[in-house]
Amino acid sequence: MTQFKRATGILHQAAYLKGKRDRPESAPLFLTTAFNVDDLDDLEALYGVKGYTYIRTRNPNRYALADLMSYLEGGEASLICGCGMAAISTALLALLGSGDRMLSDLTLYGETQELFTLVFPGLGIKVDFADFTNPEAVKAALRPDTKVLYTETISNPMITVVDIEAVAAIAHGNGAKLVVDNTFTTSSVIKPLELGADVSINSLTKFANGHSDAICGSLTTSQAIWTKANALQQLLGTTVDPFTCWLVTRGIRTMDLRVQKAMDNAARLAKALEAHPAVSRVNHPSLESHPQHALAKRIFKHGFGAMLSFVMPDDRKGINAFLRKLEFAHYAMTLGGYRTTLSHPVTSSHHGVPEEERRKMGITFGLMRVSVGIEDPDDLIADFTQALEVFK
Repeated sequence: MTQFKRATGILHQAAYLKGKRDRPESAPLFLTTAFNVDDLDDLEALYGVKGYTYIRTRNPNRYALADLMSYLEGGEASLICGCGMAAISTALLALLGSGDRMLSDLTLYGETQELFTLVFPGLGIKVDFADFTNPEAVKAALRPDTKVLYTETISNPMITVVDIEAVAAIAHGNGAKLVVDNTFTTSSVIKPLELGADVSINSLTKFANGHSDAICGSLTTSQAIWTKANALQQLLGTTVDPFTCWLVTRGIRTMDLRVQKAMDNAARLAKALEAHPAVSRVNHPSLESHPQHALAKRIFKHGFGAMLSFVMPDDRKGINAFLRKLEFAHYAMTLGGYRTTLSHPVTSSHHGVPEEERRKMGITFGLMRVSVGIEDPDDLIADFTQALEVFK
């Protein structure tokens, strides 16, 4: 509980103003670009204790959120970034430089893959890809100069599950670090650091915030890696404003409740969709048909995640009609909110990925990704069922 208490303490400590102390029930928000100092001696003293001077370098709301994430993910230190992609790039650029090599999972969020294939080569970073659901394929793809392995706990959008513990052992046996994107599961389901990962990434925009009104990201790691990432962040400017941190801290208060409800709903919806004649495949780890169902049962302690995907006919008119017919669920290119949303990977998250690469991942035109919310499950199932009638 140390980090959790410390996060609360930071907000209370920052409320000291000219000797007056406030202890509000709701965390205070510090909408200021800088804090006043008395003189040069006061400024140097603040530097010495890492006090608050300029918001980009330090601010109470960001530090409180960082300590909350360290507590939740079970790490030594966390860095809060402007979005999930900022957290990914900051973490990896702190671990890699020109001439280095990394090994990435084949199935990833589209823009993460684009970062690796379009940006990293220009920085002199070589990237190889392998199927991380197959540990033997990971071993075979390693090179002597591979410094980092990168994967998602549950892949976007194919919902494959990676054995983090096995991949971590492979990475460390090669002298490499393992970086894991934990966004789809959150610490409510799994803590990658406890299974051997060196860095756990979260897009806090998603389930942590949970209200679709703030963009934020985090990386949680060891103090040594944090020190490198923090120095880089100050120069790249991948920090985030106090109000966003305040919103995400508010969202985290109900994260476990929301995620558990959404996971229960997802399991019921997945089962209903699997039985529907218009659906040829459903990807959700709760289903016995899922290729990593046994692994998911072993490593996920409280549920199978609230993300699923399913395959409809490759019929653009039919898909459009299905989306328009939905009443509770809505088409929106985001996830992790309290409402159920759908996304079409081919035209959104993986739009920039070449078709040949998409098909290798199993991403067809009929694939739809669903972020399940906290609605009444019977209403949700009825909504999808009536909308799928367009394919009769």
